[in-house]
Amino acid sequence: MPQITVDYSDRLVDVFDRPGFAKALHDATVEIAAARPQACKTRFRRTEDVTVGPDTGGHAHVHVGLALLPGRSDDTKARLTERTLELLREHIGTVGGLTLHASAEVRELDASYRKFETA
Repeated sequence: MPQITVDYSDRLVDVFDRPGFAKALHDATVEIAAARPQACKTRFRRTEDVTVGPDTGGHAHVHVGLALLPGRSDDTKARLTERTLELLREHIGTVGGLTLHASAEVRELDASYRKFETA
């Protein structure tokens, strides 16, 4: 915990500072949601095709999903979502001629969530 997934358009590959974004988002998650730094895990999934409405061209998309253990207030989740969007603005450069659609969501992990670690 937290489990962070970032889906992003392949059109952003050269302008999205993914390592910088992940580090900054981990720091924000520790500060805002009291997560442990070593527990923050982010995976990036590049998507090839984005269709927005009837359009297949001229758009790029990024969506960040943050899944946390239960217990955070709605205010905490909202603050983390807003900070996530700010960090996207800071870590995605100029997308030249594209409309960027960026979104984020913080949700609680289901009670069935389990994990293990090995060294």
